[in-house]
Amino acid sequence: MRLPRDLSGAELAHRLGQFGYAVTRQKGSHIRLTTQVPSEHHVTIPRHDPLRIGTLAAILDSVASHLSITRNDLLDAILT
Repeated sequence: MRLPRDLSGAELAHRLGQFGYAVTRQKGSHIRLTTQVPSEHHVTIPRHDPLRIGTLAAILDSVASHLSITRNDLLDAILT
């Protein structure tokens, strides 16, 4: 699946909430999300609009790896 070109950092942070990620802190233009499901995992998202494609891909890869799913499955879940 093609990565969205218009996804902002704030929107991505909101959409990752369905996987148990919650904002633990924000400093400047970066948001740090943490989940305890299935174990502790942190991800930092720049609050840019839109996110650069490489940055978005790296964040999605990290989250998908932690959840043991593919990046495309993760994209399907957050974009629907």
